[in-house]
Amino acid sequence: IVQPPRFGRLISAFSLVAALGVAVLGLSSGPLASSQPAFSLKLQAFAKGFRQPLDFRSANDGSDRLYVVEKQGIIRLLHGSTPVERPFLDIRSLVGASGSEQGLLGLALDPNYAATGFFFVNYTDRNGDSVVARYQVSSDADVADPASSTIVLFQKQPYANHNGGNLVFGPDSYLYIGFGDGGNGGDPHGNGQSTSTWLGKLLRLDVSALPYGIPADNPFVGTAGALPEIWATGLRNPWRYSFDRLTGDLLIGDVGQDQWEEVDYVAAGSAGGLNFGWNIAEGNHCYRSSSCNLSPFVPAAAEYSHGRGDCAVIGGYVYRGSMYPALNGVYLYGDECSGRMWALTRDAGGAWSTTDLGKQGVSLSSFGEDDSGEMYVTGFDDGTIYRITTS
Repeated sequence: IVQPPRFGRLISAFSLVAALGVAVLGLSSGPLASSQPAFSLKLQAFAKGFRQPLDFRSANDGSDRLYVVEKQGIIRLLHGSTPVERPFLDIRSLVGASGSEQGLLGLALDPNYAATGFFFVNYTDRNGDSVVARYQVSSDADVADPASSTIVLFQKQPYANHNGGNLVFGPDSYLYIGFGDGGNGGDPHGNGQSTSTWLGKLLRLDVSALPYGIPADNPFVGTAGALPEIWATGLRNPWRYSFDRLTGDLLIGDVGQDQWEEVDYVAAGSAGGLNFGWNIAEGNHCYRSSSCNLSPFVPAAAEYSHGRGDCAVIGGYVYRGSMYPALNGVYLYGDECSGRMWALTRDAGGAWSTTDLGKQGVSLSSFGEDDSGEMYVTGFDDGTIYRITTS
């Protein structure tokens, strides 16, 4: 594990998985573009001057407010592309960011943010443990109230890496929380396949009232020995995942170990309980074994191997903006180390195709959307937010 965040990875070459069985995932009709895209991608500098940005979110309230999450513990506000000098939130006194995969890692604004002013953050504290907390904006819409913190979840971390950190509200208005397997390498505690820990999981919570409620239809509710917050298992480090704003489908960029990076797909309306295979499987391959039973696991929609300077998948979004019609329905994702990006599409028969869009010259740490569905990436090393365009 090396400098910037590394998000739990090591190196890469490219490969893809074709023909995902429709029956396996219950694919909904046409959530992604149905043919390989024909365009060249360009990144256009949108806003500069940030320090190690890790996340980019919009208010989705009809305003022009955009939020940039910095690793050290600051959330900065943009009005359009213009930065506000005063931080929106500064919790550096709470955040431990010494490790490459530690810091203020994720942000999600309440689906009814315009009315509630609530937002949620995920950070590693000074002891290296994970905290999910809710804050509220102050009477000044450009500044949060730092005294409004309410802890939602606390997760002890056995190691300094694989913290996950992403927070996303689903179409069901529940909060989805991604935790990595706890770190080190190879999941030594078997957390990915254990339902008695939040580590290596995607959680699903009702945060309309705190500390939180358990949705009655969570898949492990009532299962002896299983934690009811769990919605999906078998994840190594789901650094970034997103819901398609049009269809509600979920795509997860799950960072692999020594060989394979993967993107996982879950059709809208899934009941959860899916197992993505870690640490028995890495991508669509047995991990450190010549043979294993892969049949219980959801196969990856796309994967790529290490070898061309790639090391850690950065999950993106399905493009649903209006400025670049060639991108409509295309899922864009990238790699942190190489800055390479790919376009993922699926044909009418359910087979996936990936187009290599080449290296973009940026140390990717996250993707983002604005209110209208236009897409952005955060450049970790150069502190720049880039707008995704085509030519």
